[in-house]
Amino acid sequence: MRNLVNFSFAYMLLGVASGLFYREFTKINGFPEGQWTQLSVVHTHLLVLGFIMLLLVLLLEKSFGLSKHRKLFAWFMGTYNAGVILTAGMQLTHGSMTVLGMESSKMISGVAGLGHMSITAGMILLFIMLRRSVRTQSHDDKVPFAGR
Repeated sequence: MRNLVNFSFAYMLLGVASGLFYREFTKINGFPEGQWTQLSVVHTHLLVLGFIMLLLVLLLEKSFGLSKHRKLFAWFMGTYNAGVILTAGMQLTHGSMTVLGMESSKMISGVAGLGHMSITAGMILLFIMLRRSVRTQSHDDKVPFAGR
């Protein structure tokens, strides 16, 4: 559980820092305020997919003991976090290039796509663990009917 708290805290710090970076980087480079860049959504992705999501996983861990599925939990943490970092990193790269007036390459979009696929795989692993935990818990909770 400590890893979940630490990762969540790290994502909170990165999310706040990326929001500050967006504001200052666009201001320093004279980027028009109304023009869209992917930099504007990096902080949202880090805060929601990292900070908030892992706090929710912490609650699920507390309620259902997801980490008892050791291998699946390790795969989830690695796959999901790699996906969030890849996705946010490519948004940061693409957005910075937009602000600097540089053309983005298709490779950046491809790597961002891999990040999204990794997040999806992580979420699937999370639901596999959750289903197994709920099934195990519901079997443990069954009490023979003592009426009539």
